[in-house]
Amino acid sequence: MPSFDIVSQVDRQEVKNAVEQTNKEVTNRFDFKGSDARVEQTELALTVYADDEFKLGQVLDVLRGRLAKRNVDVRALEPGAIEKISGDKVKRTITVKVGVPQEKSKHIQKLIKDSKLKVAASIQGDAVRISGAKKDDLQSAIQLVKQSVSDLPLQFINFRD
Repeated sequence: MPSFDIVSQVDRQEVKNAVEQTNKEVTNRFDFKGSDARVEQTELALTVYADDEFKLGQVLDVLRGRLAKRNVDVRALEPGAIEKISGDKVKRTITVKVGVPQEKSKHIQKLIKDSKLKVAASIQGDAVRISGAKKDDLQSAIQLVKQSVSDLPLQFINFRD
């Protein structure tokens, strides 16, 4: 029975490379001279440091641009609150979301069920598996999910015949 998985993944190496490129550009830019602006990474959590909120926004723009150039979807970034640290300096934690959240999985499953396509959706941890008798039905399911879910970067993998 043909099937495929709907997942939300990020290439960790590309994220690491984008962070390194961002730090390099920030160090070389004239408007950041003498500033303590940088991005630090621990697994899937990025922490952006800057002297003030304006420079924090500038560093975030550079980071988003670098991620986009490396084909990492910026919708996978979930920014946290801006925190003040010593003096005027600020920091912001950004989480890189991986996996389809449970409520989004249920939404996708309901969407597939309500579409009257001859496919079945089942939740497999942080992925959703779609299976059906015909490849055409699976293609229709992919198009339906692509049109309906736009707030999360989704990939369609493990297509089996």
